[in-house]
Amino acid sequence: MTTRTKKTTAAAAAKPKRATRAPAPPVSKEVPAKPQRKPKPKPKPKPEPKPERARRAAAAAPDADPSVVAQIRELEAQLDRLIDEASRHDVSSLDPEDAETWHGEPTFEPGDPVPSDPVPDVSEPSFDAEVTLPIASTTGTWPESGPGPASVGAGPGAGFGDGAGPAASPSYGAGAVPPAPESVFDTARELLSSDFYLRKWGRLAMRGRSEEVDDFGFDPIYDAKLKPVLDFLYDKYFRVETTGIASVPKTGRCLLVANHSGTLPLDGVMIKAAVKREGRDVRWLTEDFIYHMPYLGSAMNRLGAVRACQENAERLLANEQLVAVFPEGVKGIGKLFAQRYRLQRFGRGGFIKLCLRTGTPIVPVAVTGAEETNPLLFKIEHLSKALGVPYVPVTPTFPLLGPLGLLPAPTKWTIQFGEPLDLSSHGPSAADDEILVGKLAERVRATIQGMLDRNVGSRKSVFFG
Repeated sequence: MTTRTKKTTAAAAAKPKRATRAPAPPVSKEVPAKPQRKPKPKPKPKPEPKPERARRAAAAAPDADPSVVAQIRELEAQLDRLIDEASRHDVSSLDPEDAETWHGEPTFEPGDPVPSDPVPDVSEPSFDAEVTLPIASTTGTWPESGPGPASVGAGPGAGFGDGAGPAASPSYGAGAVPPAPESVFDTARELLSSDFYLRKWGRLAMRGRSEEVDDFGFDPIYDAKLKPVLDFLYDKYFRVETTGIASVPKTGRCLLVANHSGTLPLDGVMIKAAVKREGRDVRWLTEDFIYHMPYLGSAMNRLGAVRACQENAERLLANEQLVAVFPEGVKGIGKLFAQRYRLQRFGRGGFIKLCLRTGTPIVPVAVTGAEETNPLLFKIEHLSKALGVPYVPVTPTFPLLGPLGLLPAPTKWTIQFGEPLDLSSHGPSAADDEILVGKLAERVRATIQGMLDRNVGSRKSVFFG
């Protein structure tokens, strides 16, 4: 028993001991904290208007000068009055040489000498629109040392800036306060106290425009400026040849009835240039879509074009003017190149009714050469409403070359004026006879078609005639 126990003890001692594992650290069940969101930056306050900021800054300053605060407030009040006064007056009609304001008070422009008026007494401040605070002269400076403004001017002395030296103090009348040094407020007040810039802005907006235009917008100054351009197109570019111009009366009302051709309606401008050389102006009626095109509508209107309608034509003829009409309308300029020089239907004879009611003679006009300036191959009409035009033209150069493709070709033009047709024998009541109106309209149409056929048949070349 004892021997076995000893052996067992010895065997147990001979076996290597297993390494004991260290206890695992306790697992923490704490949830990690979520990252904190950065606070949103507060929106910056909107900057206040400069006059308001200047007023608040001057009022908030503990040592603000009361005179500066008064100048700021007076400047604001004067600015409000000037804006209100300018909104009630037409500054564009002011004479540029006029040296008076709207109320008849004298005004001074920048650079004029400061008037030698007595300095107002600040003991009784006045905020009248025409009274401004004195502005310091630039010929002298305020002394750096010496008595303050309250004690200056007690006794007689040398004038301000008379070269007496730094020790010399300015002299003012008894009870007067010397002007403050020139500042930004004084400069702004000097600019606002004059209508110089208002008159300049008004003249700038009306530059190049006539003071008087007629009821339909004809501008004689604009017409005179573009006359060299029209002469170049007439003489050099299209080389227009005019025949029968003697049929156009020198005075009195008359209606020129012409064919309409060319993708760009330049025939009215060339008829105007032809008759202008005889000393008369022509007012031609144009389609509505011309006035919706940028720049072109305004330019045509200032040259003498008038929106086509019966009322405008009657008013022009009542004023004994020369009027040109194109009875084909949009159908005339929308003809394909294969249909060139084939007159379309002349509407319902509105121009005949107009001449019957007003007793106006008719002069037929045939324009040859305009059909080839922009040959119309196709026209896209489903985009007309979106673009505000009757159709989108497709020519050999447009839209392939972009806007440059609308440049007309330099073809040779011929404008022939036919014999006048006097309709006064029918009387005004004949305008209600639809059959007679149709016959007279077809007679005018046949006359123009015959002149076109003869002119096209006699020419040898589109570009050389």
